[in-house]
Amino acid sequence: MFGDISGMMGKLKETQQKVEDTKKRMDTVLIDEQSSDGLLKVTVTASRTIKNIAVADELLEDKEQLEDYLVMVTNKALTKAETIYEAEVAAVTKDGMPNIPGMDMFK
Repeated sequence: MFGDISGMMGKLKETQQKVEDTKKRMDTVLIDEQSSDGLLKVTVTASRTIKNIAVADELLEDKEQLEDYLVMVTNKALTKAETIYEAEVAAVTKDGMPNIPGMDMFK
């Protein structure tokens, strides 16, 4: 019986390490998003850090439009990043969870 517990603990530690590794990898996954007219481009990591914002010169003439574009495009990029991040971490967690009765909420 204790062998099973020891094995489960080892599996949990291994899964925890894989989750941490996946989270670190998400720092290197880049998501590019742009406005429909291509005047504003935002690049974020899957861990939701803004890496770059490129603004076309013509947007600099209209402060209100620029602000609207920044909010819209950044939110789209962050939504994509969150989806990727959550899916990657969930996949690692699901695959690594041992069969523990009552713990099927991770499956």
